[in-house]
Amino acid sequence: MRPERPDKLTQWLQLRIDHDEEPAAALERFTQTAELRGLLLFGPDPEAIWERFKASYTFVQAAGGVVSDERGRLLAIRRLGVWDLPKGKVDAGEAIDEAAVREVREECGLQVLTIEAPLCHTWHTYERKGVNHLKRTDWFLMNASSAERLVPQEDEAIEQVTWLDAAGLARMRQDTYPSLLSVLDAWEQARRSRT
Repeated sequence: MRPERPDKLTQWLQLRIDHDEEPAAALERFTQTAELRGLLLFGPDPEAIWERFKASYTFVQAAGGVVSDERGRLLAIRRLGVWDLPKGKVDAGEAIDEAAVREVREECGLQVLTIEAPLCHTWHTYERKGVNHLKRTDWFLMNASSAERLVPQEDEAIEQVTWLDAAGLARMRQDTYPSLLSVLDAWEQARRSRT
């Protein structure tokens, strides 16, 4: 395993993987370095690296909504002091798009939602009760009315649900999870392509 020069501004660990045991060692190094925000593994066989990486985790399928109102604002939630988007696990036998709508309804209180199109997907990892999880979230563009009352799902630690204008979106970008930045970029690009 040969470390590449890490970019201090983005705080990502970049490692070239040449041997089977190296993804596990890279994960160990990553989890023990609190200031790192991400891990980039690369090498001559990306598919094999990905398969070895995934083998270290329990897979979780999730779905979420990237919701716009009639004024072009973005629906956002504040959970555990961090800006986020509504999302959650897909139930057994549930279609992914149906799960996305259900999660937005549950977490934000909206009832009338329209799916416009699939948007993108993200991956992130987390540890819970000693088990490492790898979560794929499929994101869907949705529309809703700001006339509906927003109700945060308190039992999911959601403190606030609000519509963000351009200034609010800029603040969100400064205080959200790195995996959501690409979702926000995809949402903005989708909005530009429709105008």
